This record gives sequence, structure tokens and C-alpha cells, in this order.
Amino acid sequence: MAIFSSSSSEPSETGTRAWILHGLVVGSAVAAGVAGGYAALRWFGKFRSRVVGIIPARFNSSRFQGKPLVPILGKPMIQRTWERAKLASSLEHVVVATDDEKIAECCRGFGADVIMTSESCQNGTERCCEALQKLKRNYDIVVNIQGDEPLIEPEIIDGVVQALQRAPDAVFSTAVTSLKPEDGPDPNRVKCLVDKFGYAIYFSRGLIPYNKSGKVNPQFPYLLHLGIQDISATSTHSIATRRRPRATESS
Repeated sequence: MAIFSSSSSEPSETGTRAWILHGLVVGSAVAAGVAGGYAALRWFGKFRSRVVGIIPARFNSSRFQGKPLVPILGKPMIQRTWERAKLASSLEHVVVATDDEKIAECCRGFGADVIMTSESCQNGTERCCEALQKLKRNYDIVVNIQGDEPLIEPEIIDGVVQALQRAPDAVFSTAVTSLKPEDGPDPNRVKCLVDKFGYAIYFSRGLIPYNKSGKVNPQFPYLLHLGIQDISATSTHSIATRRRPRATESS
């Protein structure tokens, strides 16, 4: 059974509760036996308990160059994101993955562990995948925490981790919250569409579901994707390659 449940966290910076989505890469399979499977896996030592948080960060963003280093009340944005992630009780280790020496030097300066990655990474998931391969320890779950989330709540990080731990057959989980109507047209706000079972089926910078008027329907419960997702470590490569744009999407 897929789960689409309200998290136990307090209201987020958006002023509403966050929900945790988890499921499989393909929606035809199901995550079953949540409670019993959780207990059984833990009993037999196969419980996915080794969790690493990876913060992918790049300097040459097409929308906002140098964004991770932008100061927020005296600290770089990437530092504030890292400090919030460190408060999550589920994370055994938190690292920054970057291809830029300026970001790396900044992060080392405030005490973060840094993994240097290739400039050829096409998205944050690919960067997390490469960083995971370079870490000296094996992990069961990788939490992809976007570097531009300085207000990310530790409880939301713990929530997406617990959702994946409690669903043995699931390989991916993420979090969404209610989208404010005025943020509907904003391409910087990634929207999420879910099916009736709570599976995330589509993400877009455009308004989804779209209507003929092109305007936000104030009666519809639009969802905003929060800057976090966690993936079963054994599935990072397949998910990273799935996220590469097709030729028609790149043109």
C-alpha cells in the first residue's frame, strides 16, 4: 500500500504541514507489509539504518550563479542548509558534493565534509550518486538535500527517511506541502502531482494540473515539492539516469 500521510513535524516555513510521499520508481509495484516488514527487517539486521545526507551544490547555475555562497544573515546559504541537515537525527553523516573549488573551500571553512564531483553531472541526483561512490563507507539510504534550502526542517528529513525505512519494497520518498495560490505561476516553485494512492507521478515548474484558462484554481489543492528526496542506495544510479533529459527536452 502506498502511503501519503501527514508528517509529525510542525508547520514548515510555508506555514502548512508537509506530507511524505514514498513509493517505487514504477507505480505498478506496491510497498506492502509496512509495520510487519519494518519489524522483521530490523530483527534480522537488514533494516536500512545507515543513512547519509548529501547536499549537491554547484556554482554555475543557469538561474542564479553562485547561489550556494549567497550570505543569509552573515552565513552562506550552503552553511545554513548544512547546519539544518546536521540536526536531523536520522542522518549518520552529512556531506557536501560539489564540482566548484570556491564552494568546497567555503564548506571546509565551516567544518563540512566535502566530496568533489565531476562537472559533467547533469542534476543533483547524479552528483549524489557520484559522491556516494566516493564515500569510504556503504550506506543504505541517500538523502538528497538541495543546497538552497536554508530553512529545511530536520523533522522533514527524518520523516522521508522513516517513510522509506518502513516500506521495504520502496526505493524513493520525498515531501510536499500545500502550494500558495500566488506561487502557482512561479517557475522557481516545483509543483507535484500525485495519484489517488499518494504516489508522486509528475513534477513540473509549470502549473499542474493545467487548465485551459492558465490560471490558478483557488479551490484546487496544488502541491509544492520541498527540496528533499531520499533514495535506496542500491537504486541511486538507475534513478539518476532516468532523470537525464531526453533530446526533445533539451532542445
